[in-house]
Amino acid sequence: MGNERSIQMFRGEVFRDDREKLNGHRSAVFWFTGLSGSGKSTIAHAVEKELFDCSLYAYVFDGDNVRHGLCGDLSFSSAARMENIRRIAEVSRLFVENGTICMCAFIAPVAKYRQIARDIIGGKDYYEIFVTCPLELCEKRDVKGFYKMAREGKIKNYTGISAPYEVPENPDLVVDTEQESLAESVAKVKKFILGKVEL
Repeated sequence: MGNERSIQMFRGEVFRDDREKLNGHRSAVFWFTGLSGSGKSTIAHAVEKELFDCSLYAYVFDGDNVRHGLCGDLSFSSAARMENIRRIAEVSRLFVENGTICMCAFIAPVAKYRQIARDIIGGKDYYEIFVTCPLELCEKRDVKGFYKMAREGKIKNYTGISAPYEVPENPDLVVDTEQESLAESVAKVKKFILGKVEL
């Protein structure tokens, strides 16, 4: 096996600026954080469709979806959750270099995890969107029954029940899905994103 120190980044002939000019917009990562059931994925996918309809290059990294592939080997321990965030942040960074608007919908319950993502992606490309919703309403929306199982002790370390969620102190945008309709939340996020990716 080769020496790890001999591995160097290869720089091609097409750069991020070139891709952004071709796309007609900047690339960045918009990190949605909030409790399970708060509406992160629903909003992110709805915004993705709106951006697509406007001919913008956008992609959603959904917490459930990446657990089926990229992070399918990980448990839900603290260390595994951190690795989950690290992997998706690294992939998102590559997508940003490709000129893509990335929307990452992950609970990311601990501030330290979100800081890891920010550090990997880079502060100028990372925007945090806090999707807030009361726990009681999140539980009512839980069609999979995970909250119920967590309260019965059948699921351990479940965020909001047996594991903490640290509310972001200074998010770039707050979306309140108790007070706002889905259409209002989607419009709010879309407007925010467009303001950040304009060339």
